[in-house]
Amino acid sequence: MLIVMSAQATEEQVRAVCRKIESLGYRSHSIPGAQRTAIGITGNQGEVDAGFDEMPGVQEVIRVSKPYKLVSRDVKPDNTVVRFPGHSATIGESNLVIMAGPCGIESREQAFAIAERVARAGAQFFRGGAYKPRTSPYSFQGLGEEGLKIMAEIRERFGLLIVTEAVDYESLDLVEKYGDMIQIGARNMQNFSLLKRAGRARKPVLLKRGISATLEEFLMAAEYVMSEGNYNVVLCERGVRTFVDHTRNTLDLSVIPAVQRLSHLPIIADPSHGTGKRDKVTPLARAAVAVGADGLIVEVHHDPDKALSDGMQSLYPDQFDALMEQVRQIAAVLGRTMAAELSPASAINH
Repeated sequence: MLIVMSAQATEEQVRAVCRKIESLGYRSHSIPGAQRTAIGITGNQGEVDAGFDEMPGVQEVIRVSKPYKLVSRDVKPDNTVVRFPGHSATIGESNLVIMAGPCGIESREQAFAIAERVARAGAQFFRGGAYKPRTSPYSFQGLGEEGLKIMAEIRERFGLLIVTEAVDYESLDLVEKYGDMIQIGARNMQNFSLLKRAGRARKPVLLKRGISATLEEFLMAAEYVMSEGNYNVVLCERGVRTFVDHTRNTLDLSVIPAVQRLSHLPIIADPSHGTGKRDKVTPLARAAVAVGADGLIVEVHHDPDKALSDGMQSLYPDQFDALMEQVRQIAAVLGRTMAAELSPASAINH
């Protein structure tokens, strides 16, 4: 159920509705919009009939039929904008957000070399894995907390926000401590206890689509996070498993406008995992921006042939520079903006 407050409703009237919801044993979710505040109700097994429509400040009471309630545009017609205190970057507005960096943090020297280049090119986020859930137990698993500390240094040096994956409760605690955005990877999209823990975190969440997830399953995973009170969720299309063998996955760009029709949450694209091949990353990145993605997350490595993970899908820094210039041109056609390219000195002394 959704309670829509009038545009003139006071904060006290909103709080009064929330108190009544909670007195009935349910959970209230106050979601401010551009013109009005909507209050979602979760925890109820059926329709709630408690006279909410008679309370001061209430405009209407709507029954939400979709299984995902808080994620739905029925609750919030205007787009969610995810902000980062103390930083100019936002996700969900007219600007495009660019996240770039290596698949895994291998060393301080490797991470700093890549960070300097992606910052110079105009990326706002540095992506890198401190914890790597790999198909083989013998593959590089990441540096753990040491990798997170390296990324925290990168934030201080280059002014880049940090997005990195959490794979369990322990790593999520540490990612929340060191990072700016918690990534939930494709393999954990339906790890419901981890989603709930991310929903209790104080940092925004980047939720990647599972390798075989339907659109509804994708949105329901986001609902798990939001139902715990964390409304700063960004979705990420990173390719699904199909029968094709010319790419690692099939990047489903049709899901971007589909999500935007059903949900107010921002959605970005990952053309690196979506293709698995370096020569296909740039074309699919261009296409993702063209269909309306709110940003990109791209793997970049200064020496991908020697990368400990996903080297074959990582761009060389010069290729990333070219991609950024092309994406700027596409963004301009769509009336969107991107962060400016920095001089080498600015990137280092940010």
